[in-house]
Amino acid sequence: MTTPREAHIIPVSPHYFRAYVENPDRDRPSGYKGMDKKKLEAFKKRLEDRQRELRETVNRTAQDGREADRESAQDIADRAAQSYNKEFLFHQSNNERQLLQMVDGALSRIHEGSFGQCISCGEEINPKRLEAVPWTRHCIVCQEKLERGLLEHTGV
Repeated sequence: MTTPREAHIIPVSPHYFRAYVENPDRDRPSGYKGMDKKKLEAFKKRLEDRQRELRETVNRTAQDGREADRESAQDIADRAAQSYNKEFLFHQSNNERQLLQMVDGALSRIHEGSFGQCISCGEEINPKRLEAVPWTRHCIVCQEKLERGLLEHTGV
């Protein structure tokens, strides 16, 4: 019979377990060396600027949605246009919130020291990919697997 505590134990290969026991402070694969401080600070600034922009946009979109709720349209065409506008604002706001979560996650990874490392395989993310999409969580190989449904989608 499995106790509640044992239900949360994840089986690990003996090789991985031995490597972990020999170096318990190891939190990254040996292939990932991290990023130099200058580059990391540049990414941090870009991400913080993007975070600020997104928060402002999310707040402005929410305000626009509240104002759209206050408007009372009598004509059926006006009500349809108002409904469309509210739906558009909702989707826009949802997309911006998701992007904000990804930016927040990238800033957390900077703080944790794992920024630039794929969250799935642990390999270094191509620097050109990070330049283009600094909030990315996956290397290109794992991203392609994710998009084909061959990799389990993890949270932000």
